[in-house]
Amino acid sequence: MIQITTLSNGFRIATDYIPHVETASIGIWVKCGARNETTQTNGIAHFLEHMAFKGTTTRNAKEIAETIEQVGGYLNAYTSREATAYYAHVMKQDVGLAFDILQDILNNSTFDPEELEKEREVILQEIGQSYDTPDDIIFDYFQETAYPNQSMGRPILGPASNVRTFQREMIAKFMDEHYCPTKMVLAAAGNVDHETLCKLAEQYFGSRKQLSLTENFPAEYKGGNFYENRTLEQAHIVLGLQGVSSHSPDYYAMSVYASILGDGMSSRLFQEIREKRGLVYSIYSFHSSYSDTGTFGIYAGCDPQKVPELIPAALTELKKFTATLTESEIQKSKNQLKARLTMAMESTSGRCQRLANQLLIFGRTIDQTEITAKIEAVTQIDLAQVSTKTLTTAPILTTLGKDLNLPSEADIKSMLN
Repeated sequence: MIQITTLSNGFRIATDYIPHVETASIGIWVKCGARNETTQTNGIAHFLEHMAFKGTTTRNAKEIAETIEQVGGYLNAYTSREATAYYAHVMKQDVGLAFDILQDILNNSTFDPEELEKEREVILQEIGQSYDTPDDIIFDYFQETAYPNQSMGRPILGPASNVRTFQREMIAKFMDEHYCPTKMVLAAAGNVDHETLCKLAEQYFGSRKQLSLTENFPAEYKGGNFYENRTLEQAHIVLGLQGVSSHSPDYYAMSVYASILGDGMSSRLFQEIREKRGLVYSIYSFHSSYSDTGTFGIYAGCDPQKVPELIPAALTELKKFTATLTESEIQKSKNQLKARLTMAMESTSGRCQRLANQLLIFGRTIDQTEITAKIEAVTQIDLAQVSTKTLTTAPILTTLGKDLNLPSEADIKSMLN
């Protein structure tokens, strides 16, 4: 049973009560991420997420970790382009303790200068690790190529040059400016009591002040080519086009489209590129939706010598999609999406995260039956229209590898026409 309460200052509490489980997931989601940064502050949302665990007025960093782990719980956080989340998974009797830790790190963090310097080094190592992981860093390059010179295209970790400059006052100021009640959701799923959490939320967040919010500039998709000549055993490639936003009427059709092309071993790309041609070890498609934009892409890793064959083969799969579409593969992909949705509903963590994200993105919860119905309602005509629209957008080619023979932007557009 889902219940939602909004405090007088706009702070929301949402719970999904599951009486038959012995655990609960609880977290606080904030509608603030890399997209809320400037060129100079890029990376600060992620830095803040790290520093929240490094000590409060009542607990030091070690005590924060020990307090949750002494009861067998799990505490973590993440930063995305449009949100930051702090969450825990605990036994049902420890929900109050988990809430207390979450409110403590968000209300009482000290951003101790000594801890800040240590965490700065940790994040710089994280940036270095990302750079040394080509199938990770290539997605940063892909995003920057899609949205150049704007916050939507900047890396979540930020550049090392920025991370070296962040000081306590900057981090505290960013938190004060963006962690306001109307942008925050306390979500919990599992064996939880809604009224108890509402009382706690009122006590610890009810007096948090509302701010005059600054809207993000609309994202402007551009596309283009990016190539880094780097000595690697494999070439790493992401081919992309413009996708749709979370609010688009084409959202579910785009989800089915991406699934047919590259979701699983029976997908078109896997069967044609890997199984028939043996060009890659890994290939898949993806669709990332944001509040006002989206990207569709294909990732592949292959021998550098295979790149001249791989790229035209992948583009051919996109071009022939509509003409070769069958009802059986449409239904198969719908079943995959619906099954994944149901599997996520069997996890308190999945239900908690979905609850929070729906409130942040749509301002309401969306029942599983509604989502299932929208997936099932996607038609062959819908998919043909999505495919046609997608192919008319500016393509993206981002690549990492040594001395690769790559097509030009004009060549890619020609292959798609």
